[in-house]
Amino acid sequence: MTTQTINSDSPKTWTWRGFPICYQTQGNTGPSVVLVHGFGASWLHWRKNIPVLAENCRVYAIDLIGFGASAKPQPEVEMAYTLENWGQQVADFCREVVGEPAFLVGNSIGCIVVMQAAVSNPDIALGITLINCSLRLLHDRKRETLPWSRRFGTPILQRILSIKAIGKFFFNQVAQPKTVRKILLQAYANAEIVTDELVDILTAPAKDPGAVAVFLAFTSYSTGPLPEDLLPHLPCPAIILWGTADPWENIDLGRELANYPQVLKFIPLEGVGHCPQDEAPEVVNPIIQDWVWERSKILDAEKLNT
Repeated sequence: MTTQTINSDSPKTWTWRGFPICYQTQGNTGPSVVLVHGFGASWLHWRKNIPVLAENCRVYAIDLIGFGASAKPQPEVEMAYTLENWGQQVADFCREVVGEPAFLVGNSIGCIVVMQAAVSNPDIALGITLINCSLRLLHDRKRETLPWSRRFGTPILQRILSIKAIGKFFFNQVAQPKTVRKILLQAYANAEIVTDELVDILTAPAKDPGAVAVFLAFTSYSTGPLPEDLLPHLPCPAIILWGTADPWENIDLGRELANYPQVLKFIPLEGVGHCPQDEAPEVVNPIIQDWVWERSKILDAEKLNT
């Protein structure tokens, strides 16, 4: 099955808090949809989704500050890399670039970002799609539920990586194409999807000045909101998609998020890993399209009745 993709040579730039932010857009009519990537990724992780969704929507995919082709300002000195700040970046993007409320779609840590954006800025979100939401198991409040080795090993590793020379060496090893490929082969159930193009999408930004510092800043970040903190306060409904073969975010724990009344649907994707939008776009795209149009019809009807 062939998959539509988008030209990666023509991204756009928006200035946020004085820093250049990279994004891509396609589509001229219909509801607005904003796509937000996970940790270490970029708007290119949505390259198989943008053209299809753009057939009936105005689609935007943004690089969070610190990732992709967006600026990578110095942590703490110039920018705090927190979920609250990323959420505000997305909300400001909706106001200043999109120009209207939008349907927000996130993958992995991007799910927390879009929920934070909606909770802090209720006027910008029409509906939320969470794709293999990060459960943030290494969060300070979650750590006591982990096995002993992970409960105490992670803080020790974080302290070791905070030593500049060691952290830089570790990053340079992780950012190698062969290492990234190994990691992707864990995250993706279908090894054929782990192409040279995908590896390059994830490794190219690692060469940017500041990339090491951003990576280490986030690896030491064990606070901020959890999904269960944000879900009860969502100002709009949500759906959750979850690849059943995700080795990092357990689907059984993910199903517990569906107990919140804001979640209208929980859709398991059989045999798919951590990044379903990239691994199985032919499954994910129609689900997002249907969700956007169902919600749009409901919102239009509500406007007529007021």
